[in-house]
Amino acid sequence: MDLDQLATFIEVAELGNFSRAAEKVLRSQSAVSAQIRQLEDEYGEKLFDRTKKSVTLTPAGELLLDYARRIMSLRQESLRAVADSGADTRGVLSIGANETTFLYVLPEVLACYHRKYPNVRISVYRNFSHKVLQKVEDDVMELGVLTTPVRSSSMTVIPIFRDPLVWIVAADSPLAQRGTASLAELAQHEVILHKMGSLRRLMEKQLHPFKPRLRVTMELASAEMVKKFVAAGLGVSMISERFVQEELREGKVKILQTDGETTYRELAIVYHEGRSLSRAAKEFVTIAVDYSKRDARAAAK
Repeated sequence: MDLDQLATFIEVAELGNFSRAAEKVLRSQSAVSAQIRQLEDEYGEKLFDRTKKSVTLTPAGELLLDYARRIMSLRQESLRAVADSGADTRGVLSIGANETTFLYVLPEVLACYHRKYPNVRISVYRNFSHKVLQKVEDDVMELGVLTTPVRSSSMTVIPIFRDPLVWIVAADSPLAQRGTASLAELAQHEVILHKMGSLRRLMEKQLHPFKPRLRVTMELASAEMVKKFVAAGLGVSMISERFVQEELREGKVKILQTDGETTYRELAIVYHEGRSLSRAAKEFVTIAVDYSKRDARAAAK
Protein backbone atom coordinates (compact mmCIF):
# COMPACT_ATOMS: atom_id res chain seq x y z
CA MET A 1 0.00 0.00 0.00
CA ASP A 2 1.15 3.53 -0.73
CA LEU A 3 -0.39 6.95 -0.19
CA ASP A 4 -1.20 7.31 -3.87
CA GLN A 5 -3.40 4.20 -3.71
CA LEU A 6 -5.18 5.56 -0.66
CA ALA A 7 -5.78 8.92 -2.35
CA THR A 8 -7.29 7.13 -5.36
CA PHE A 9 -9.40 4.92 -3.08
CA ILE A 10 -10.83 8.01 -1.35
CA GLU A 11 -11.74 9.64 -4.69
CA VAL A 12 -13.54 6.51 -5.92
CA ALA A 13 -15.39 6.24 -2.60
CA GLU A 14 -16.47 9.89 -2.63
CA LEU A 15 -17.42 10.06 -6.30
CA GLY A 16 -18.93 6.59 -6.52
CA ASN A 17 -17.54 6.28 -10.02
CA PHE A 18 -14.26 4.90 -11.40
CA SER A 19 -14.15 7.04 -14.54
CA ARG A 20 -14.76 10.33 -12.70
CA ALA A 21 -12.17 9.36 -10.09
CA ALA A 22 -9.70 8.65 -12.91
CA GLU A 23 -10.26 12.17 -14.26
CA LYS A 24 -9.65 13.67 -10.81
CA VAL A 25 -6.35 11.82 -10.23
CA LEU A 26 -5.22 12.21 -13.86
CA ARG A 27 -4.99 8.52 -14.60
CA SER A 28 -6.71 6.09 -16.93
CA GLN A 29 -9.68 4.15 -15.61
CA SER A 30 -7.74 0.91 -15.96
CA ALA A 31 -4.91 2.33 -13.81
CA VAL A 32 -7.40 3.34 -11.12
CA SER A 33 -8.98 -0.13 -11.21
CA ALA A 34 -5.53 -1.69 -10.86
CA GLN A 35 -4.79 0.45 -7.79
CA ILE A 36 -8.04 -0.63 -6.14
CA ARG A 37 -7.32 -4.29 -6.94
CA GLN A 38 -3.90 -3.94 -5.32
CA LEU A 39 -5.49 -2.56 -2.17
CA GLU A 40 -8.08 -5.35 -2.15
CA ASP A 41 -5.31 -7.93 -2.53
CA GLU A 42 -3.33 -6.39 0.33
CA TYR A 43 -6.29 -6.25 2.71
CA GLY A 44 -7.77 -9.53 1.55
CA GLU A 45 -11.22 -7.99 1.30
CA LYS A 46 -13.45 -6.61 -1.41
CA LEU A 47 -13.67 -2.83 -0.98
CA PHE A 48 -16.34 -1.92 -3.54
CA ASP A 49 -19.52 -3.51 -4.84
CA ARG A 50 -19.77 -2.74 -8.56
CA THR A 51 -22.87 -2.82 -10.73
CA LYS A 52 -23.59 -1.27 -14.11
CA LYS A 53 -25.26 1.70 -12.40
CA SER A 54 -23.31 2.24 -9.17
CA VAL A 55 -20.12 1.75 -7.20
CA THR A 56 -20.65 1.47 -3.43
CA LEU A 57 -18.40 0.69 -0.50
CA THR A 58 -18.53 -2.70 1.17
CA PRO A 59 -18.40 -2.84 4.99
CA ALA A 60 -14.63 -3.39 4.70
CA GLY A 61 -14.41 -0.41 2.37
CA GLU A 62 -16.34 1.80 4.81
CA LEU A 63 -13.89 0.85 7.55
CA LEU A 64 -10.84 1.52 5.38
CA LEU A 65 -12.22 4.88 4.24
CA ASP A 66 -12.13 6.22 7.79
CA TYR A 67 -8.51 5.10 8.25
CA ALA A 68 -7.51 6.38 4.80
CA ARG A 69 -8.82 9.86 5.58
CA ARG A 70 -6.98 9.89 8.92
CA ILE A 71 -3.74 8.77 7.24
CA MET A 72 -4.01 11.48 4.58
CA SER A 73 -4.79 14.03 7.28
CA LEU A 74 -1.65 13.01 9.20
CA ARG A 75 0.35 13.34 5.99
CA GLN A 76 -0.88 16.92 5.53
CA GLU A 77 -0.10 17.69 9.17
CA SER A 78 3.45 16.35 8.84
CA LEU A 79 4.05 18.39 5.67
CA ARG A 80 2.88 21.56 7.43
CA ALA A 81 5.02 20.85 10.49
CA VAL A 82 8.21 20.34 8.47
CA ALA A 83 7.52 23.39 6.26
CA ASP A 84 7.00 25.57 9.35
CA SER A 85 10.17 24.39 11.06
CA GLY A 86 12.38 26.75 9.01
CA ALA A 87 12.62 30.52 8.96
CA ASP A 88 11.06 31.00 5.50
CA THR A 89 7.42 30.62 4.51
CA ARG A 90 7.35 27.56 2.26
CA GLY A 91 5.54 24.27 1.78
CA VAL A 92 2.10 23.90 0.19
CA LEU A 93 -0.95 26.16 0.30
CA SER A 94 -3.92 23.87 -0.30
CA ILE A 95 -7.09 25.79 -1.08
CA GLY A 96 -10.47 24.83 -2.50
CA ALA A 97 -13.28 26.86 -4.09
CA ASN A 98 -15.81 26.67 -6.89
CA GLU A 99 -15.01 27.63 -10.48
CA THR A 100 -16.38 31.17 -10.42
CA THR A 101 -14.51 32.02 -7.23
CA PHE A 102 -11.24 30.91 -8.80
CA LEU A 103 -12.03 32.82 -11.99
CA TYR A 104 -13.23 36.13 -10.57
CA VAL A 105 -12.27 36.52 -6.91
CA LEU A 106 -8.97 34.76 -6.21
CA PRO A 107 -6.61 35.44 -9.17
CA GLU A 108 -5.28 38.79 -7.92
CA VAL A 109 -5.02 37.53 -4.34
CA LEU A 110 -3.14 34.40 -5.40
CA ALA A 111 -0.86 36.42 -7.70
CA CYS A 112 0.04 38.77 -4.85
CA TYR A 113 0.62 35.80 -2.57
CA HIS A 114 2.88 34.09 -5.09
CA ARG A 115 4.96 37.22 -5.58
CA LYS A 116 5.49 37.51 -1.84
CA TYR A 117 6.02 33.79 -1.14
CA PRO A 118 7.47 32.20 -4.30
CA ASN A 119 8.67 29.12 -2.40
CA VAL A 120 5.13 28.06 -1.55
CA ARG A 121 3.47 25.67 -3.99
CA ILE A 122 -0.21 26.50 -4.48
CA SER A 123 -2.47 23.46 -4.77
CA VAL A 124 -6.04 24.26 -5.83
CA TYR A 125 -9.13 22.08 -5.63
CA ARG A 126 -12.03 23.20 -7.83
CA ASN A 127 -15.45 21.79 -7.03
CA PHE A 128 -18.90 22.65 -5.73
CA SER A 129 -18.95 24.34 -2.34
CA HIS A 130 -20.30 21.34 -0.41
CA LYS A 131 -17.48 19.19 -1.81
CA VAL A 132 -14.89 21.80 -0.82
CA LEU A 133 -16.34 21.97 2.69
CA GLN A 134 -16.07 18.20 3.01
CA LYS A 135 -12.39 18.31 1.98
CA VAL A 136 -11.67 20.97 4.61
CA GLU A 137 -13.57 19.05 7.28
CA ASP A 138 -11.56 15.92 6.41
CA ASP A 139 -8.31 17.98 6.52
CA VAL A 140 -7.51 17.11 2.92
CA MET A 141 -7.61 20.83 2.08
CA GLU A 142 -6.36 23.39 4.60
CA LEU A 143 -8.48 26.32 3.39
CA GLY A 144 -11.75 26.71 1.55
CA VAL A 145 -13.40 29.80 0.07
CA LEU A 146 -17.15 29.34 0.32
CA THR A 147 -20.41 31.21 -0.07
CA THR A 148 -21.85 32.19 3.29
CA PRO A 149 -23.60 31.10 5.39
CA VAL A 150 -21.32 28.09 5.88
CA ARG A 151 -23.30 25.12 7.10
CA SER A 152 -20.79 23.65 9.52
CA SER A 153 -20.27 24.28 13.23
CA SER A 154 -16.65 23.09 13.09
CA MET A 155 -15.37 25.84 10.76
CA THR A 156 -13.71 29.17 11.51
CA VAL A 157 -15.26 31.65 9.03
CA ILE A 158 -13.49 34.84 7.86
CA PRO A 159 -15.48 37.05 5.41
CA ILE A 160 -13.42 38.34 2.46
CA PHE A 161 -15.80 39.27 -0.37
CA ARG A 162 -19.20 40.91 -0.81
CA ASP A 163 -20.81 41.70 -4.14
CA PRO A 164 -24.38 42.61 -5.16
CA LEU A 165 -26.40 40.09 -7.11
CA VAL A 166 -28.08 41.49 -10.22
CA TRP A 167 -30.57 40.39 -12.84
CA ILE A 168 -29.14 40.46 -16.36
CA VAL A 169 -30.70 40.34 -19.82
CA ALA A 170 -29.39 40.39 -23.40
CA ALA A 171 -28.48 43.91 -24.55
CA ASP A 172 -30.89 43.74 -27.51
CA SER A 173 -33.86 42.68 -25.38
CA PRO A 174 -36.79 45.11 -25.05
CA LEU A 175 -36.30 44.88 -21.28
CA ALA A 176 -32.73 46.14 -21.69
CA GLN A 177 -33.96 49.31 -23.39
CA ARG A 178 -36.13 50.11 -20.39
CA GLY A 179 -33.52 49.16 -17.83
CA THR A 180 -36.13 48.28 -15.20
CA ALA A 181 -38.55 45.42 -14.71
CA SER A 182 -40.63 44.10 -11.85
CA LEU A 183 -40.19 40.51 -10.73
CA ALA A 184 -43.68 39.84 -12.08
CA GLU A 185 -42.51 41.02 -15.51
CA LEU A 186 -39.34 38.91 -15.31
CA ALA A 187 -41.47 35.87 -14.55
CA GLN A 188 -43.28 36.38 -17.86
CA HIS A 189 -39.98 36.01 -19.73
CA GLU A 190 -37.86 32.91 -20.18
CA VAL A 191 -35.62 32.29 -17.18
CA ILE A 192 -32.22 30.61 -16.97
CA LEU A 193 -31.70 29.01 -13.56
CA HIS A 194 -28.44 28.06 -11.91
CA LYS A 195 -28.40 24.31 -11.46
CA MET A 196 -27.64 24.41 -7.74
CA GLY A 197 -26.24 26.54 -4.95
CA SER A 198 -27.14 29.80 -3.23
CA LEU A 199 -28.00 31.66 -6.46
CA ARG A 200 -30.47 28.94 -7.42
CA ARG A 201 -32.14 29.17 -4.02
CA LEU A 202 -32.30 32.97 -4.15
CA MET A 203 -33.80 33.06 -7.66
CA GLU A 204 -36.43 30.53 -6.64
CA LYS A 205 -37.25 32.61 -3.55
CA GLN A 206 -37.70 35.85 -5.49
CA LEU A 207 -39.74 34.21 -8.24
CA HIS A 208 -41.76 31.89 -5.97
CA PRO A 209 -44.97 34.00 -6.10
CA PHE A 210 -44.99 33.56 -9.88
CA LYS A 211 -44.01 29.88 -9.95
CA PRO A 212 -47.17 28.59 -11.73
CA ARG A 213 -46.43 30.66 -14.84
CA LEU A 214 -42.64 30.52 -14.72
CA ARG A 215 -40.90 29.46 -17.95
CA VAL A 216 -37.48 27.95 -17.25
CA THR A 217 -35.55 27.48 -20.50
CA MET A 218 -32.51 25.78 -18.99
CA GLU A 219 -30.59 25.00 -15.80
CA LEU A 220 -26.83 25.54 -15.97
CA ALA A 221 -24.02 24.58 -13.60
CA SER A 222 -21.53 27.21 -14.80
CA ALA A 223 -21.69 31.00 -14.39
CA GLU A 224 -19.77 31.30 -17.67
CA MET A 225 -22.51 29.39 -19.48
CA VAL A 226 -25.22 31.46 -17.81
CA LYS A 227 -23.62 34.69 -19.08
CA LYS A 228 -23.22 33.38 -22.62
CA PHE A 229 -26.78 32.10 -22.91
CA VAL A 230 -28.24 35.28 -21.45
CA ALA A 231 -26.19 37.31 -23.96
CA ALA A 232 -27.55 35.07 -26.73
CA GLY A 233 -31.10 36.02 -25.76
CA LEU A 234 -32.21 32.71 -24.25
CA GLY A 235 -33.49 34.18 -21.00
CA VAL A 236 -32.92 36.38 -17.96
CA SER A 237 -30.86 35.29 -14.98
CA MET A 238 -29.18 36.45 -11.80
CA ILE A 239 -25.43 36.67 -11.24
CA SER A 240 -22.80 38.37 -9.10
CA GLU A 241 -22.18 41.86 -10.51
CA ARG A 242 -18.40 41.46 -10.56
CA PHE A 243 -18.66 38.32 -12.68
CA VAL A 244 -20.33 40.15 -15.56
CA GLN A 245 -18.15 43.26 -15.89
CA GLU A 246 -16.55 42.19 -19.19
CA GLU A 247 -19.93 41.51 -20.81
CA LEU A 248 -21.21 44.90 -19.62
CA ARG A 249 -18.20 46.70 -21.13
CA GLU A 250 -18.64 44.83 -24.41
CA GLY A 251 -22.36 45.68 -24.53
CA LYS A 252 -23.50 42.05 -24.54
CA VAL A 253 -25.78 42.20 -21.50
CA LYS A 254 -27.56 44.81 -19.40
CA ILE A 255 -28.33 44.94 -15.70
CA LEU A 256 -32.00 45.30 -14.84
CA GLN A 257 -33.24 47.26 -11.84
CA THR A 258 -36.08 45.31 -10.19
CA ASP A 259 -38.45 45.65 -7.26
CA GLY A 260 -36.82 42.66 -5.59
CA GLU A 261 -34.84 42.93 -2.38
CA THR A 262 -31.16 43.85 -2.91
CA THR A 263 -29.08 40.82 -2.04
CA TYR A 264 -25.40 40.02 -1.98
CA ARG A 265 -23.04 37.15 -2.64
CA GLU A 266 -20.71 36.87 0.32
CA LEU A 267 -17.61 34.68 0.42
CA ALA A 268 -15.50 33.64 3.36
CA ILE A 269 -12.28 31.75 3.99
CA VAL A 270 -13.00 28.72 6.13
CA TYR A 271 -10.72 26.35 8.01
CA HIS A 272 -11.16 23.73 10.68
CA GLU A 273 -11.34 25.49 14.04
CA GLY A 274 -9.74 22.53 15.80
CA ARG A 275 -6.55 22.63 13.74
CA SER A 276 -3.67 25.10 13.65
CA LEU A 277 -2.99 26.70 10.28
CA SER A 278 0.38 26.37 8.59
CA ARG A 279 2.43 29.51 8.17
CA ALA A 280 1.67 29.42 4.43
CA ALA A 281 -2.08 29.38 5.11
CA LYS A 282 -1.90 32.13 7.75
CA GLU A 283 -0.09 34.43 5.31
CA PHE A 284 -2.71 33.77 2.64
CA VAL A 285 -5.51 34.68 5.05
CA THR A 286 -3.71 37.93 5.90
CA ILE A 287 -3.34 38.89 2.23
CA ALA A 288 -6.94 37.95 1.38
CA VAL A 289 -8.34 39.99 4.29
CA ASP A 290 -6.20 42.97 3.24
CA TYR A 291 -7.59 42.74 -0.31
CA SER A 292 -11.10 42.56 1.13
CA LYS A 293 -10.59 45.79 3.10
CA ARG A 294 -9.24 47.55 0.00
CA ASP A 295 -12.27 46.37 -2.01
CA ALA A 296 -14.61 47.69 0.64
CA ARG A 297 -12.89 51.10 0.69
CA ALA A 298 -13.01 51.32 -3.11
CA ALA A 299 -16.71 50.41 -3.17
CA ALA A 300 -17.45 53.10 -0.57
CA LYS A 301 -15.99 55.88 -2.75
